[in-house]
Amino acid sequence: MPMIIINMVKGRTDKQKEDLIRKVTMGAAKALDEPKKAIQVIINDIPQTNWGIGGIQFSKRGHTPKGNKNV
Repeated sequence: MPMIIINMVKGRTDKQKEDLIRKVTMGAAKALDEPKKAIQVIINDIPQTNWGIGGIQFSKRGHTPKGNKNV
């Protein structure tokens, strides 16, 4: 039973996450020749203060995830 774990900065909408889960499931099922019902997708929403890129906290980089301007 394949499990796909996605770590991403918090701020995507529920609709975006729903679409991501569906599309990742479909792609994995096809690539692995597994039934969709066997694919598990876990999204870890990580606060911007808990993610760093290039030594800079994500929250201080001035970037907001697309689709959600209220982060």
